[in-house]
Amino acid sequence: MLGPRTAGLAAASVCLYWSGMAANDWADRDLDAAERPERPIPSGRITPPQALGVAAGLSAAGVALAALAGGRRALAVALPLAGAVWAYDLKAKNTPAGPAVMAACRGLDVLLGASPGQVVRAVPAALTVAAHTYTVTALSRREVSGADRALPAATLAGTAAVAISAGLPAARNGRGSAAWLAPLAPAPAADSSRAGRFAPGPGLSRPRGLAGWLAPAPAPAAGSGRAGRFAPGPGRGLAAAVPGVLAAWYAAGYGAAQARVAADPTAAKVRAAVGAGITGLPPLQGALAASAGAPAAGVAVAAIAPLARRLARLVSPT
Repeated sequence: MLGPRTAGLAAASVCLYWSGMAANDWADRDLDAAERPERPIPSGRITPPQALGVAAGLSAAGVALAALAGGRRALAVALPLAGAVWAYDLKAKNTPAGPAVMAACRGLDVLLGASPGQVVRAVPAALTVAAHTYTVTALSRREVSGADRALPAATLAGTAAVAISAGLPAARNGRGSAAWLAPLAPAPAADSSRAGRFAPGPGLSRPRGLAGWLAPAPAPAAGSGRAGRFAPGPGRGLAAAVPGVLAAWYAAGYGAAQARVAADPTAAKVRAAVGAGITGLPPLQGALAASAGAPAAGVAVAAIAPLARRLARLVSPT
């Protein structure tokens, strides 16, 4: 539900994200002076102490806002999130652990937004976003030197798995998000009190997976007294299709950029794919929201993507 708490947690997330950008520029100031002199510190637009101060101030503001908006539960997520952001920028970024640490940052950010409610229910979505982030970060490590063709092939396969995961209506059949990412984390324990809640009655089986929820419900046996019980309403079939449509949008945009890297793995193509991965996050998040039962909110979130792409042409998203 939208309200002051939601706005406060969103502001906390923005502050922590911006703190990471400032800390990144401070940590990379010497490297950027040689490789990317147009960056803020090498170009003289900001001094190193100023960048460090901005990063620290934004981190403190993000943690404080999280505590004010979400209390102890939000603080319990915001603190490790802030720590992960600084760990990535100062130490992990240029190590093999870099993509995993950045993925943890994004996953924790999802959990921060869910902290006022049942955080466990947000774990599948957090894992999905983390997996997407891993692919983007792995590509970003080759923004200057270019990549070999094996890297975009691997990240493209990961993107396909993420899209499939996001497109499954997790809130209804329990197979979305985490199911496709099970190797990344232990599966949550089943809630026995809800077992069979969505199971059709005798003779009303559905095919498994996304197709089962997009297909019309089978007609019940005559005289069963259950006629029409499982038949979707006028807009239900359309709503059920939203997660798949948004996931396909995400996969098409980000996937096409990676395919271009596979064909021509130059630094410019890699940078374009990284940008596509960053601006592809709204459709992915929209698909996750829709799969959790909020198709209208999912479409609204995904609609930000065109604006994000325009802004990325004016201001570097990295």
